[in-house]
Amino acid sequence: MPSRVHALLVVRPEGRASADIQLQRTLDALRAQSRPVDALTIILCDADAAVHAIAAGSTAEAVVSADRGTSFADALALGSRRMDGDAVWILSQDSSPEPDALARLAGALETAPSVAFAAPKLVRADKKKRIVSLGVSMTRFGRTIGLADGERDQGQHDAGEDVLGADVRGILVRADAWKGLGGLDRALAGADEGLDLGVRARLRGGRVVLAPTAIVSVSRHETSPMRTAYRQRTAQLHRRLTYAPVAAVPLHWLSLLPLAVLRTIIALLEKRPSRILPEWGAAATVLVRVAAVARTRHGIRTTRRVSWAQLAPLRVTERALRERLDDAGSADTHRAELRFFSGGGAWIVLGALVLSVVAFLSLVTWPVLGGGALAPLRATLGTLWADAAYGARPLGWETIGPADPFSAVIAALGSLWPAAPSRVMVALWLLAMPLAALGGWFAATRFSDRAVVRALVAVGWCLAPSLLDALMTGRPTVVIAHLLLPWLVWTATVAHRSWSAAGVGSLIAAVIVACAPSLAPALVLCWAIALLLTATLAHGRGIARVLWLVVPAAVAFAPLAWRRVTTGDLWSLLADPGLPLGDPSGTDLLRRLHVALGFPGADGWGALSGPQIALWTPLLVAPLLVLALAAPIIARTLPAAILAVAGLGALATALAAIGVSVASDGTSAVTLWPGAALSLYWLAALCSAALALDALPDRARVRAPLAVLVMATLAVSAVPALTALMRGTATISASSTSTLPAYVEAEGRDGLGTATFVLTPARDGAVVTDIVWGSTAALGGQTTLRSARLAADPGDEVSSALAAQLVSDPKGSAVGELAAHGIAYVLLTDPTSSSADAAASMRLQAEASLDQRDDLEIVGDTAKGKLWRVTTPVQERPPVDSGRAWRIALVQIGVVLVALLLAVPTRHSLAEARRRPRVVGRDRAARPGGRTPARAMRKTPAIAASEAGAPEPGAEPQTDPQADTEGGSR
Repeated sequence: MPSRVHALLVVRPEGRASADIQLQRTLDALRAQSRPVDALTIILCDADAAVHAIAAGSTAEAVVSADRGTSFADALALGSRRMDGDAVWILSQDSSPEPDALARLAGALETAPSVAFAAPKLVRADKKKRIVSLGVSMTRFGRTIGLADGERDQGQHDAGEDVLGADVRGILVRADAWKGLGGLDRALAGADEGLDLGVRARLRGGRVVLAPTAIVSVSRHETSPMRTAYRQRTAQLHRRLTYAPVAAVPLHWLSLLPLAVLRTIIALLEKRPSRILPEWGAAATVLVRVAAVARTRHGIRTTRRVSWAQLAPLRVTERALRERLDDAGSADTHRAELRFFSGGGAWIVLGALVLSVVAFLSLVTWPVLGGGALAPLRATLGTLWADAAYGARPLGWETIGPADPFSAVIAALGSLWPAAPSRVMVALWLLAMPLAALGGWFAATRFSDRAVVRALVAVGWCLAPSLLDALMTGRPTVVIAHLLLPWLVWTATVAHRSWSAAGVGSLIAAVIVACAPSLAPALVLCWAIALLLTATLAHGRGIARVLWLVVPAAVAFAPLAWRRVTTGDLWSLLADPGLPLGDPSGTDLLRRLHVALGFPGADGWGALSGPQIALWTPLLVAPLLVLALAAPIIARTLPAAILAVAGLGALATALAAIGVSVASDGTSAVTLWPGAALSLYWLAALCSAALALDALPDRARVRAPLAVLVMATLAVSAVPALTALMRGTATISASSTSTLPAYVEAEGRDGLGTATFVLTPARDGAVVTDIVWGSTAALGGQTTLRSARLAADPGDEVSSALAAQLVSDPKGSAVGELAAHGIAYVLLTDPTSSSADAAASMRLQAEASLDQRDDLEIVGDTAKGKLWRVTTPVQERPPVDSGRAWRIALVQIGVVLVALLLAVPTRHSLAEARRRPRVVGRDRAARPGGRTPARAMRKTPAIAASEAGAPEPGAEPQTDPQADTEGGSR
């Protein structure tokens, strides 16, 4: 045994535990040692009066005071100046050794002269049978691996063995080795210090041995995960530069920043974005610490006696590492199967597809879908995405600004069929009902695992009044939002526990808000509730994931929001994107009653039955709503309450929308359409009904009859809408690939350089003007900068003045001004059959004036109206500075890429998802109805951890992941 042992005890107050209590416990443990220490030096780093008093009352030969910022390595360096003995025992205030710990360590140190230091078995102070650390190694590329971290102590490692390194707390080091190695490397930032000391001791010719029977208890400390990740990565990069061959050091140094970029992408793929800032911080730190690297390399070079090859047998091989990871992820999950096919989900989707084909059979032959708020899409991918970028808008005299986010949605949809983008909308209409059934079925899996309950939600969602109304009246924004809402529920309800769900949910939320900005207040309310629940019930675990849900939507709307703020019309952000379409249903009491029942307008029964019957047909949805109202009483309280708040918020949004006007179609105000808000309201009602049905006892035998009754009444309610196209009462119709004449389409297909001046006679005798750039007024080219402006802009005034000259003065210079601005055609549309005589008179006057102009060439009458071509030289539209557009696009694309990387599932994320119950808010082992499935009798590790308030197996740590291994109290 060493004749004299000097203990260095470092006190660095960190975490929530009181340093004075921990210090007193450690001093008591030192006094109880069967082999007492010969000398004790206490180093206090910014300790309070209580700690100073305890240290002064101890038997320490010296008490050294240091600043708060003193690291563990620096504190030991201060204490080492007073070191007097054959061995030094490294302790921290949270390490409490067992009475025989020092004796056993000293015995291990004396097994051979080659042993440089001996390491004890670190166990948790609150759970003595849980190993915190017993030896540390590293992979070929320098990754730190704890050899027994977190294992249950069953004596499996008590045989003792040589290791590459160990946790620095509690180690007993020969004095000559400690002095020869210069103590701990101060550039390691508080991590991997014991591993680095062991590596340098090995290179010096010494050995590191374990003393598993020497037990030291250590306390747990909550430390910021980002701070811990920064320490670990800084230590790893520093060791990489100090261990590398001389020729490789410059390459490693130059690779620090590129490697940070690569590891940022990997962190996103691994669903660990909290590692990104520490990665960059560590790279920047090591990048400028050239002197520290040089100093450590010099120390290794002067003390090394053996080759690096001597360390290879003690490294962890890649095969062993994979086996450890596989073992960690192989826990039995006991998660119920999805049963999409055996549970009837596939049959419901197939039935919805058949019903959709029957209802929309004529769409199969339509090349382009028109009517309502529908319009053709651009013919090429380049122009599709040009409409979605910041710059000159394709409508208006000189409208420059950000595109509506809905334009990016249309561009993404059109990109699915590059040869004929407009056909995507036809396919969307045909597949809307089966896609809705699919989404509704998956959303129901978050609330019940019963087949009949999931069937009710799937059927109810594909027969939702808001969806059927949007399909028949041609409202693509409502259709897209309706199809995505159940997937938002499916992902957002578990976003707090999965970065994959948060990534997918954030993209879905951005698309939904892009299609229906008026839904933003209701969705923000739900998001705020999710934040509150995560902060309280989950103690903040996963709150970063919930916060991320709104980031892509906020970034997508940021340019448009800034534009609206600067112009003072912030309310215009709520305007429905796309082609403005008026609301003919009014705002009377009957309309509001229809809205409360889930119908955006009339239910359509008036055309199939008398007014007396049609007055009561909206009540066909009453069984569903009654069942939803019962959920807060008989079902699980928390999810039912959340759904009630979401449903009431959506209903309030819908009722308010029908009376709010922030846009116009040129001649009249256009109110917000309540369809999207009613889709959210309907989804909340369906999910609440699912909760109520799921809560009914099995012995009552009423669940299936109630579900069948609700589905039957909903099917009857949908009859008018499903037959509207066959009866000729639907608004949608076949259309052409352009809203302009074919001549203009053929000439302007290649770009947006020239425009068409469109004159439309109004029923009051006025002329409505518009400027369409390119070959069509495309759906993606619509902009709320024009449809939702508060007053006429300078471009409106110029175009109005030129229109007045064209229709009244056949000799003026109006055509020359049009040509100078890039306008190559003038189109005079035909009045509709319902227009007043004033419109027809105005058209005759305008046609006569235009025919007499020498600078216009008559192309002829077309299906879109009469067309003239400008004969004077036409200057193409001047380009807009693209610098700002690129900056905005890069930020938005970057956020989308981050969300996509988060959304991509990995083996770890899939395994983690299988450990969690699919149904949220309910313990699987306590199913309603009194009967517990045999496969649910044993709780999974994730459920048990969740109920105990502890982190789940494999979950991203919310506390210091090495607080119990490497310097947890330092």
